[in-house]
Amino acid sequence: MAFDVNRIRKEFPSLESGIAFFDGPGGSQVPKSVGDAIAKAIVQPTSNRNTVTISEQNAEKCVLDYRQAVADLLNCDPKGVIYGRSWTQLIYDLSRNLAKSWGPGDEIIVTRLDHDSNIRPWVQAAESKGATIKWAEFDTQTAELPVEAISNLLSSKTKFVACTGAANTLGTRPDIAAIAKAVHGVGALFLVDAVHLTPHAVIDFKAIGADFIGFSSYKIFGPHCASLVADPALLETIKNDKLAPSTLVVPERFEFGTLPYEIMAGVTASIDFIAGMDHEATGSRRERIVKSMQALEDYEHPLFEYMENQIKRLPGVTTYGHAKHRTPTLYFSFAGKNGVDIYKHLAKTKVNAPCHNFYAFEASHKLGLGDGGALRAGLAPYSTKEDIDRLVAGLESF
Repeated sequence: MAFDVNRIRKEFPSLESGIAFFDGPGGSQVPKSVGDAIAKAIVQPTSNRNTVTISEQNAEKCVLDYRQAVADLLNCDPKGVIYGRSWTQLIYDLSRNLAKSWGPGDEIIVTRLDHDSNIRPWVQAAESKGATIKWAEFDTQTAELPVEAISNLLSSKTKFVACTGAANTLGTRPDIAAIAKAVHGVGALFLVDAVHLTPHAVIDFKAIGADFIGFSSYKIFGPHCASLVADPALLETIKNDKLAPSTLVVPERFEFGTLPYEIMAGVTASIDFIAGMDHEATGSRRERIVKSMQALEDYEHPLFEYMENQIKRLPGVTTYGHAKHRTPTLYFSFAGKNGVDIYKHLAKTKVNAPCHNFYAFEASHKLGLGDGGALRAGLAPYSTKEDIDRLVAGLESF
């Protein structure tokens, strides 16, 4: 495997700014190839989707290429790929549709570890139908969410379980395959929020065993949108509200209005970029994605250890993520120091490491950090040891 960070960095025009970006968990930088793909798609002849005219064919190709690219990224059926404006929008839509079959006595399980987009829509949908919400708790000392935290809550009344694939602040990566097995043991549906996992790990939808999974493209070097994936046969069983003349075909019936073909072309380009991160990788796009993501993990692991060790030696620091399996994401604070002040100080040195709860609202409060949260530093394929040294120097100077 060959992971050349200097070669990769040349693909990102924004890095010419001299900024050290540790805010990738909130949105990655974008390579030039993605911008070029969006520009090409939006100015080429285009019409509503069809296969008669050249402009219709261009639109159709953008959509089908997007679905296949996502299928290659996650190892799923392209006919089960749903486009959405955002992950939050997709979850709200799905929660309202699934909740049509919920009622009093039914139980829905969510976790305190999750981003609020994978909590609040389910809580609100359950409450609207009189169903019961059960909370899976994570260990505040280790940041672990063991399988038992969910399996001990399961019963014959459980209808649905939502869990993160990786916590967007603490980095924790629960054993989602084991959780899926437990959830299916009681006949319930299982959704994995892979928004924070997708930028850092190989994902195999078929092997995980979840019913639903998804990600946000702007976390993987693409434009602002998201994708939700499921088995097409499962999607066929979900009845959603739609316009009378719109199609009943899956997955199109879940996508409202005319699709943004140029954005979809950008998603395809971002996945092609991922496939090329290991410049020696060969084979199908899926095979190259797997090799490139494995190369990225091999690169990020020692780099993250270095960052964590350098920050842990600073006086007054508290770090909050200690799970055995986690993404290269560090959540931390300093005794007696205002995190927002540190964030602003770092920005003056052209280092981006924001402070917030980052919508991990329940986790932030469980950790005693309230609405304000803590500082977060996450690594990306363009991160370097020099970037980390600048981050640490900025923290020291504050």
